[in-house]
Amino acid sequence: MLSPMRLTAFLLALLLVGCDRDAQSQQSPAPQSVEAPAGDGATPLEILGDEVAVSRRTAITRAVEAASPAVVSINVIEVQQVRVRDPLARFFGMRVPDQVYQQQIQGLGSGFVISPDGYIVTNDHVAGNATEITVAFPDGSTLDAELVGSDPETDIALVKVDPPEPLPYLAFEEREEAIVGEWAVALGNPFGLFEAAEPTVTVGVVSGVGRDFPTQEGRVFRDMIQTDAAINSGNSGGPLINALGRVMGMNTFIFSRSGGSVGIGFAVPAWRVKSVVAELRETGQVDRSFYTGLSLRAVDARIARALGLNEARGLIVASVDADSPAERAGLQPYDIIVRLGNEEVASVADIRARLVDSRAGDTVTLGIVRDGEEQDVPLTLGTAG
Repeated sequence: MLSPMRLTAFLLALLLVGCDRDAQSQQSPAPQSVEAPAGDGATPLEILGDEVAVSRRTAITRAVEAASPAVVSINVIEVQQVRVRDPLARFFGMRVPDQVYQQQIQGLGSGFVISPDGYIVTNDHVAGNATEITVAFPDGSTLDAELVGSDPETDIALVKVDPPEPLPYLAFEEREEAIVGEWAVALGNPFGLFEAAEPTVTVGVVSGVGRDFPTQEGRVFRDMIQTDAAINSGNSGGPLINALGRVMGMNTFIFSRSGGSVGIGFAVPAWRVKSVVAELRETGQVDRSFYTGLSLRAVDARIARALGLNEARGLIVASVDADSPAERAGLQPYDIIVRLGNEEVASVADIRARLVDSRAGDTVTLGIVRDGEEQDVPLTLGTAG
């Protein structure tokens, strides 16, 4: 039997043997040890530094390294009409026509290359009205660009440069929706601070998907990706990528009371950018003209009372054109349209916004109320004109 003194020494030796092992995270495996070649004199601190250097390279750093060469700065010149009133004439009550003159306005934004032959995506509010476009690349070079086409409704524009050699480009994420909580990396040139240089990188997560906003000055912002990655003026048109380096969306606008980033930014989803860009590349525009044969009015309280409805909701069919898509679908006057797909509608603007991705020939489902009963009616959009 060991004496108390010998037992204490034995236990202390076991504890010291256990301390020879490196502590390991329970969330990830410990990095592989970097063994110094025999006789090179490497110290434990140098070996630890090598291990840290390896661990610093994450999925985010690899995605940024792969994507950065395809992110560009876009400088534009627009010609805008400026209307000036004579303050003295107005003070004395004189009717003097306003002076109207043209003024060149310089703007800036970001973009990203989507093909080796020089097609570049950005926002319509960046390049849609430009008379001159210059694209600056991360390697310091610049090229003049031309506007291929623009779609104000979705705020998407496509420009083209003629590069001397194939350009690095980004691929779109094939998944229809970003994943809430996944890494989100915003790349671009905020405030135009670092033109013709590596893009600025900000990192956050996907805070939400499917965010919808009311139509603003003709722009339809629906199904937007929300992120807390910092987005500021000048980031517009730049890519929002995931940890694989693929484009989830195009950074477009922020919500802010101060004008700077407060972690509530929004990006047009990749699937919509791809769809619109394909049309712009082919025809230079997006054709949303279609024909239904419906004449609609919003249901107000008076109409609701006249029809015996419990509440004022939806749109009443005032008339249906003969031999129209609506007539062929079986729609009738006094039908109340309350849904388009699974979403409620309260105005013609609501229907227009929800049809932003629809084209002539597509079939949509209207939820209607007829004789107090709700039913679904498929309607195939006709060709306008």
